[in-house]
Amino acid sequence: MLDSLFPSRSDAEAVLFDGLTAEPWRVLADLEARLRHWLEQAGVEADGSLAAGADFAGVARCSALHVGEGAVVEPTAVLVGGPIVLAAGAVVRAGAYIRGPAYIGAGAVVGHASEVKNSVLLAKARAPHFNFVGDSVLGHDCNLGAGTKVSNLRFDGRVVRFQWEGRSVDSGLRKFGALVGERAQTGCNAVLNPGTVLLPGTLVPPAAAVKGTLAPRGRPTGGPA
Repeated sequence: MLDSLFPSRSDAEAVLFDGLTAEPWRVLADLEARLRHWLEQAGVEADGSLAAGADFAGVARCSALHVGEGAVVEPTAVLVGGPIVLAAGAVVRAGAYIRGPAYIGAGAVVGHASEVKNSVLLAKARAPHFNFVGDSVLGHDCNLGAGTKVSNLRFDGRVVRFQWEGRSVDSGLRKFGALVGERAQTGCNAVLNPGTVLLPGTLVPPAAAVKGTLAPRGRPTGGPA
């Protein structure tokens, strides 16, 4: 499943998913521990220090933070909890709110008035305008249209299930949003309900509310990308 949804992950990103080839959503269950291991493997401290070329003007800074080379945090952004890793070239724009633990990959964007909570954004993933991303994994070069919400909690509070390869899978997580495959996109004001899976290249129309496993037209759902 990991290779189907996120085949372009770098060696650094692969550390986060160690042992989770068949169950990539479980990275969310122990993301704090996995990020601390990532920091150890990368040989950096989560002490709030800034790497070369980084620009941090956030009004709140969590205690367990790594800001990579060339990463930018604009004024009025708020980062709390932790660890939070901003990889090289990541951008956190004004008014953004990140509740750690969280991994914001190389060149990824958390935009104005966007909130990210307990999530992984792989390289060049974008949540750029008025988005909520809760307990989710966004793949390389995916884009959430303005106002897209990735919901992470069922109305009844039960454990989230999702569809994969024609079967219903128990995630084991009460809070679980979506797995968004590489290059997938959502239109403005779309809603991804808990347990949504978008295969690589999937397009979700504006204002649509979706659930289940979705694939590009002409491609069966739940299988290899």
